[in-house]
Amino acid sequence: MVSALGGLLFGYDWVVIGGAKPFYEQFFAITENPSMQGWTVSCALVGCIFGAVISGLLTDKYGRKKLLILAAALFSLSAVGTGFADTLTNFILYRIIGGIGIGLASTLSPVYIAEVSPAYIRGRLVSLNQLTIVVGVLLAQITNWGIAETIPENISSIEILKSWNGQTGWRYMFWAEAIPALLFFLLIWFIPDSPRWLIKNNKPKQASNILEKIGGFQYATDTTNEINNSILSNLNQAKFKDLLNSKVFPIVTIGIILAVFQQWCGINVIFLYADEIFSSAGYSTSDLLFTVVLTGGVNLVFTFVSMLFVDYIGRKSLLLIGSLALTIIYAILGFLYFSNIQGTPLLLLVVLAIAVYAMTLAPITWVLLSEMFPNKIRGIAMAVTTFALWIGNTLLAYFFPIINKKLNASGSFWLFALISLGGYLFIKYKVIETKGKTLEQIEKNLIDH
Repeated sequence: MVSALGGLLFGYDWVVIGGAKPFYEQFFAITENPSMQGWTVSCALVGCIFGAVISGLLTDKYGRKKLLILAAALFSLSAVGTGFADTLTNFILYRIIGGIGIGLASTLSPVYIAEVSPAYIRGRLVSLNQLTIVVGVLLAQITNWGIAETIPENISSIEILKSWNGQTGWRYMFWAEAIPALLFFLLIWFIPDSPRWLIKNNKPKQASNILEKIGGFQYATDTTNEINNSILSNLNQAKFKDLLNSKVFPIVTIGIILAVFQQWCGINVIFLYADEIFSSAGYSTSDLLFTVVLTGGVNLVFTFVSMLFVDYIGRKSLLLIGSLALTIIYAILGFLYFSNIQGTPLLLLVVLAIAVYAMTLAPITWVLLSEMFPNKIRGIAMAVTTFALWIGNTLLAYFFPIINKKLNASGSFWLFALISLGGYLFIKYKVIETKGKTLEQIEKNLIDH
């Protein structure tokens, strides 16, 4: 749970921007500049990319724990600095710093959890990271809703700028993140290092002690032997060129495609551009923040549903269900927007899409990514796939305002329907089931596949 706090901060930092957006855009005078609007949202995602690169370069050398400590420090600095920003340049700088923290935490938290978890409950425990991401998302949405003062109908841009929301309220939305960030920074010092990382770095006694606390003496003995058979044939530190090995490269390619698909399946734009999505659906600004909180609550509830089923139904089955369901929902959403049907039908379909995503693609992708790579290269391979994930997210965040303007809401959702259909076909023919297997068994099965 402590390591999963990285996920909570990831979720909060990622979504807080959506609630603050109508106000800081007035403050920094960028409401008529779509490119700059896209950059202020996507700049943090550029930081995510750097965070993933840093993780890839350093995680196998220094371990998961030390870099999670760094992530916690960056989250704290970003929360305080963004709130105090008085120029757009400073605002973007601190958002990028927070993004580096997200890049580190999104890579390392699920890997750490996977490496300390027994096989029979690993899916649920790695999903705990997704649960905290969703809690972070919901906390950001509730914070934004609670802080923002009620906005009168037909208020002008100048009145928004002069209001408490436009001058000060949006700052408190970012400052609130400092509380969980500092808690994460304090608690992360007390968790042990990953036993698999310790064995790989020739510290078997420390690893054995940790494994014994997790599952008892026999579990520690069996797991240590299994890890040794996987790792000790090559004690050299993993390098990026190792990912080009003919047996490893196809696995990494599958991971990259899954990571990018999770971002481009369309749900993220609902969180990052909630004001545009719900305005197009006919909701006023005063309704917006409550509507966003409603979607966050659904996101949380159905993440719990995913945790109940991930170790029973399996990873592949849930991914197939999610991608096919999203294909159908987006096709209908596109039709409703095209037909100018507004209000409740649109809201219900958006909520249904979030529910489907929350119990399938959102958590299960992270579960698969954390467990599908061989021990020797897990840290660096996870960093590469997370790097690809944030590249995809950055491109989506930056280009969505432009896509939405060119295609309108209907065309945008039809595009995401096609992407979701492509994801369904890829998962059906390229992804194997991993439930109930140890990380070492998964490694053998994927390399032989």
